[in-house]
Amino acid sequence: MIALLVAGGFSLAFTLLLTPLFIKLFNKLKWGQFIRDDGPQSHHTKRGTPTMGGIIFILGATVGYVVGHLIGQTDMTLVGMLVIFLMGGMGLVGFVDDLLKTRKQRSLGLGGWAKITGQVIVASVFAIVALNFPDENNLTPASTIIDGVRHTYVSGVRDISWLDFATFGLLAGGVIFALWSTLIIVSTSNGVNVADGLDGLASGAAIFAISAYIFIGFWQSNQSCFSENLLSENADYCYAVRDPLDLAVIAAAIAGALIGFLWWNTHPAQIIMGDTGSLGLGGALAALAILSRTELLLVLIGGLFLVVTGSVILQRTWFKITKRVYGQGRRIFLMSPLHHHFELKGWAEITVVVRFWLIAALFVAVGVGVFYLEWVTR
Repeated sequence: MIALLVAGGFSLAFTLLLTPLFIKLFNKLKWGQFIRDDGPQSHHTKRGTPTMGGIIFILGATVGYVVGHLIGQTDMTLVGMLVIFLMGGMGLVGFVDDLLKTRKQRSLGLGGWAKITGQVIVASVFAIVALNFPDENNLTPASTIIDGVRHTYVSGVRDISWLDFATFGLLAGGVIFALWSTLIIVSTSNGVNVADGLDGLASGAAIFAISAYIFIGFWQSNQSCFSENLLSENADYCYAVRDPLDLAVIAAAIAGALIGFLWWNTHPAQIIMGDTGSLGLGGALAALAILSRTELLLVLIGGLFLVVTGSVILQRTWFKITKRVYGQGRRIFLMSPLHHHFELKGWAEITVVVRFWLIAALFVAVGVGVFYLEWVTR
């Protein structure tokens, strides 16, 4: 608990107090945001605002996590470091994209396939490590080994052993898990990226989503199968999750770093997280879901990101269908993603952001409620 509180508090102080220094540094480096001409006209005032702010809260969360364990005199674990790896790795892909945008002063940095390739490489490394290095309880970060057979569980309403490596074989099972993890990681990171279109929107919504895993990790720790050495394939009354309390610690560090960053990122933003931040946050959120075995809950915990991304898919699909049928494409929304639709309807930017925050909070509340009901009904 001390490590959790210190990690959250230190990372918050780090980003709150040091972000102005990073803003000055980024201005000197001329890391200014490029604004697309086809976006809302009101956004042109943001041209030149320092970007790549994700560097600040990724660094703040990492330092907070380390300091929390040092002061709490507890050991850092592989699961915590895996979250940091995925957050940093996806952030690195976003950083390259942001750097190309600022240097070339255009909205396209990395090409679409190049960006996806980078994300897939990072996700694949994460998946490989997550399936290996079992601890004394025969738990790897993402699987359970029972009687020499590796199982991967996913939790929605009940734990489901969806991938039995004895059936598929170690190699085929590993490939299936890697594909599953990559799908979640790439989808989540790009979902957060799509939502990062207004000052403070993605960072505020991510605070709610990431904070859900403080509760989930803490609860799984209290109800761990290993509190009384109760590990069993049929143990429906406990969680076989590796180091869940450390997942809560890293989640607290990320949430704290985001709160401090949001002080400077809220409208009118003095710094923008860029793809560095949005892809990094999506990676962290996906890692927390995979390592806590709650991937299905991401539909609710990351519900706002799903809705915003869905609006883009709907808009493009409908446009292509109507263009083929009528010869001219038609739109469902004035503009996608969805937050720009409401901007063009006349809503003030801050109004859109706060209302989307409320929607994000409601999604998270329902997700955490479903998680709790899952345990009650065991």
